[in-house]
Amino acid sequence: MEYLVQPGGSLRGRIRVPGDKSISHRSVILGALAEGVTEVSGLLEGADVLATIAAFRAMGVQIEGPENGRLRIHGVGLHGLQAPSEPLDCGNSGTAMRLLAGVMAGQRFASTLMGDESLQRRPMGRVIDPLRSMGAKIDAQGGKAPLHVDGAPLHGIDYTLPMASAQVKSAILLAGLYADGKTCVSEPAPTRDHSERMLRGFGYAVEQESLRACLHGGGRLSGQSIDVPADISSATFFLLGASIAPDSDLLLENVGINPTRTGVIEILTRMGARIDLTQLREVGGEPVADIRVRSGKLRGIAIPPRLVPLAIDEFPAIFIAAACAEGQTRVSGAEELRVKESDRIAVMARGLCSLGIAIEETVDGAVIHGGELQGGTVDSHGDHRIAMSFAMAALRAQSAIEIRDCANVATSFPNFPELSRQAGLHLQEFDK
Repeated sequence: MEYLVQPGGSLRGRIRVPGDKSISHRSVILGALAEGVTEVSGLLEGADVLATIAAFRAMGVQIEGPENGRLRIHGVGLHGLQAPSEPLDCGNSGTAMRLLAGVMAGQRFASTLMGDESLQRRPMGRVIDPLRSMGAKIDAQGGKAPLHVDGAPLHGIDYTLPMASAQVKSAILLAGLYADGKTCVSEPAPTRDHSERMLRGFGYAVEQESLRACLHGGGRLSGQSIDVPADISSATFFLLGASIAPDSDLLLENVGINPTRTGVIEILTRMGARIDLTQLREVGGEPVADIRVRSGKLRGIAIPPRLVPLAIDEFPAIFIAAACAEGQTRVSGAEELRVKESDRIAVMARGLCSLGIAIEETVDGAVIHGGELQGGTVDSHGDHRIAMSFAMAALRAQSAIEIRDCANVATSFPNFPELSRQAGLHLQEFDK
C-alpha cells in the first residue's frame, strides 16, 4: 500500500479519531481476566487490538464483536485461561507481546508469543529480565521474539525501570497479579498510567505514589463497562496538520487527555501551535476533552527531556512540525525511538532529507532545521506513525509526496485515509 498526497489545502470541520489503542488493549486483557462480563464501547478495531482479542479467544475466552467499536467479553477470572493449541500471534504489536508476556508468565501452562518481521526485531530483554527475576521461565533467542513462556509460580519484586517504559511497567504489574506477595515498579520518569487506572477500575487495589506503583497478588478483577476515549496519538496527526496548514480550524471530539499522554500538546504549544481544550470531563476514570486546533506560526525549540516519555509515540509528527517551524528544534533523551516499529530517528531523518530539510541525527535524538518542504518519495519502512506524519507534511509541501509501505497504518488507525480526506487532506491510496 502506498499513499500519494497532493500539496496544499487546509483541515477544517469536526472529526472523531478512533479509540485509544493503549486503553483498547488493556480493556481486552483485563476484561478477559475479570470475573463476569465486560462491555467495551469506542474500541479501536485496528490490527494490533484484533491480535490481542484473537490471543484471548485462543485461550478459551468468549468475546462477542467487535462491531461498531463494541465488544462484550465474558471474563474467565485470573486462573481461567486455557492452554492455546498454537502460538499466540501478536502481529505488529509490541504492546500485545510485552503485556501478554506478563500475563502468560503466571499461567499453569506453556505458551509461545510470536509476531511479524518488524516485531521480531524489537528488543524484549527489557521485559524478560524483570519477569525472570519474579520466577518466570522465558526463552527468547537474543532477547527477541518469539518468546517461549513456561508458566511458573511467581513472587513479587521491587523493581526500578532502567528507562521509562509503560509497556514494561504494565507487564510487571500484570505478572504481579499472579505473584506471591507485593510487586512494586518505580520509573525514572512518568509514563502512561492506563494500566494502574484500569486495574483500579476493575476493583483491584493499586498503591501509587509519585513514580512508584505497587500491588499485592492474589486478588480478583470484576467485569466493568468501559467507554474508550479517542486516541491522543491518532489525534496528533490532525493536531500537526491543522497547525501547519494555512486557514485550518479543526475540532477533534472526545479525545483522551490523560496527563501521562499530553506531552505532544505541550510541545506543540511551546512551538506556537494554537490548541484549545474544551468540554473537559472524566469518562471511566480517564480525563477527556474536545480539542480545537487552528493554523499557527511554529518556531523551533529545545524540547525539554521531561516531556519526551510523555510524547514518545508522537515524535514522528513532532519532527514534521519542526521541519515546518522557523529556526531549529533540538530533540534529546529520545533513544527509545530507535527501537520502535522502525528506527524512527533514522527513518525520519532520511525522509526529511529527501524532502529538502536539513537534519542532523544524534544518538538520542536530532537537530531539525526548519525550512521549505519539497515533494518527493519517502519510505515509511512499514511504520504506521511515520507514514501518517509524512502524509500531513504534504499540507506544506511544494509538490506531491509519495509514501511507500503504508499497509501497517491499519494497525492503529484503519480509517486514516478516509478521515483525513474528510478533513481536507488530498490523499490517494494505491496497492503496490
